[in-house]
Amino acid sequence: MAVNSFREDEQQAQVSKWKTLTRLYRYLLAYKSRIAVVLLIMLATISINMINPLIVEQAVNVHIANRDMKGLLLLGLAAVVLNLIMVAGVKARMIMMAKLSNQVLLTIREELYVHIQKLSFSFFDSRPTGKILARIIGDVNSLKDMLSDSVTTLIPDFLTVIGVITIMMAKNVKLALAALLTLPFMAAGMFVIQRVSHKAWQVYRKKSSNISAFVHEEMSGMRIVQSFRAEQESRDNFDVLLKEHRQSWNKSVRCADLFGSLIELTWGAGGFLLYYIGIKVIGVGEIGIGTFMAFSTYLAMFWSPIRNLANFYNKIVTNLAGAERIFDILDTEPEIRDKSGVGELPDIQGSVEFDRVSFAYSDEPETKVLKDVSFQIRPGETIALVGPTGAGKTTIVNLISRFYNVTEGHIRVDGYDLGDVSIRSLRRQMGVMTQDNFLFSGTVKDNIRYGRLDATDEEIVAAAKAVNAHGFIMQLEKGYDTELSERGQSLSVGQRQLLAFARTMVSNPRILILDEATSSIDTHTEILVQKGIQALLKGRTSFVIAHRLSTIKNADRIFVINHGRIEEAGSHEELLAAKGQYYELYQAQFRSLTSA
Repeated sequence: MAVNSFREDEQQAQVSKWKTLTRLYRYLLAYKSRIAVVLLIMLATISINMINPLIVEQAVNVHIANRDMKGLLLLGLAAVVLNLIMVAGVKARMIMMAKLSNQVLLTIREELYVHIQKLSFSFFDSRPTGKILARIIGDVNSLKDMLSDSVTTLIPDFLTVIGVITIMMAKNVKLALAALLTLPFMAAGMFVIQRVSHKAWQVYRKKSSNISAFVHEEMSGMRIVQSFRAEQESRDNFDVLLKEHRQSWNKSVRCADLFGSLIELTWGAGGFLLYYIGIKVIGVGEIGIGTFMAFSTYLAMFWSPIRNLANFYNKIVTNLAGAERIFDILDTEPEIRDKSGVGELPDIQGSVEFDRVSFAYSDEPETKVLKDVSFQIRPGETIALVGPTGAGKTTIVNLISRFYNVTEGHIRVDGYDLGDVSIRSLRRQMGVMTQDNFLFSGTVKDNIRYGRLDATDEEIVAAAKAVNAHGFIMQLEKGYDTELSERGQSLSVGQRQLLAFARTMVSNPRILILDEATSSIDTHTEILVQKGIQALLKGRTSFVIAHRLSTIKNADRIFVINHGRIEEAGSHEELLAAKGQYYELYQAQFRSLTSA
């Protein structure tokens, strides 16, 4: 299976910017009423802002020219009141949009998290956890300012530009055209810059993701790093990633800075053309002083929102890469999902049938992990799977749990094809315990109850007693209410395994899967566990994978798996008498134990 490590940039499909933007803005449309209120407030503030130059023109051309001090004072008072209203409105819209954008981010993050939970194991197998975290946290956070500014900057500044152009054209077409002559050059420059800048920011996001993946991996494996004195090597790798990250950031920022330089250049040229044409071509005599002052103000009012719009466009180019990475995951279809019209799997007895089952990973379809496997298991049977590493043992139990879909053939439980029943109704009746005994932060009780969230305290204690975990739990500081650290690092490996076993047992499954479930338990503890689970295994169909053959001697049948096929099947005594592969495995282990 192809794996993307922290050393490699992630690959994703190229999608048009417009499609990504429209999809992103659909989240805002879910809050139409609140956006409408913000827009009304903005309309009022923009209108007041538009009136200000007209107030200046009125003051100069009328009241000051006619020495009307009373009228000038009244006009000034009206201007103060209007601008106080405008300031209050701007503050209110900023607060409202900040809350709204945070709500949208929450919605996107929840949707992303829920979708990731539905994705198949192959998704998680093919990339580091840190790269997934980077999308859930960093990429989602990058959208906040863009979403907020879409309403608080884009709309008011766009309306301001339209309003200013309208007023300028109405007052003097020649002066307005003079001020706008540089716009086509600015648009062409922005088009070129954004193409380069967007690619640079895409690279930056990927480099940030690489760092997240590396840090997560190193922190998770810090015991190994320190045990093998690999701190310097780890630091060297981190320095390489930081250098790539810094270089991608510098390139992206340099591209982004070109937007500001372009705006300043075209603004200055537009101002020069306004004064040059106004003075040299039209003539000062044809334009009133107040009108010229108003035009100068409108020129600033025109280019200021243009600069804001350019900055917003720059922000879109900067953060659109984050949105693309989010939608890339949301567009990833789960390989394992219910097909249309599936039914619920009723309470089962536990029979399992493999009918000519073959399996290959989706990215390596030519390499079959299982090849034409067939068998039938009766309810309540205990089946042991043995064989060399990579033979296909874990693949068999993963297919029963439907963590992967079969490539060929059929798997049936109580006669129901797994593809015809819902995944949830299947897994509700299964208990799976692997050699990776993952424990969550929380209490001991919480971790056991994870097997069945409605389990009572009495059922939790009963499950713990059944696997002989109750004794060591009661010796902890607060017993079942003891808080565990991340991954249960405060417990021994054996204790973590016993808790994981109790968690599986409390779910009361009809089909039980134990994949190297006792590999980390010492011999004394294993004896206690084996005694405890015998009663729980009774009446349940169980699949047990174990390298220690002594632990599966009492299985009803033993399947010897090799090269993706069942090469031997029978009881412990039958397989020893056949003197085949199982006999050789057993003798090899026996000799190693006696020589030790």
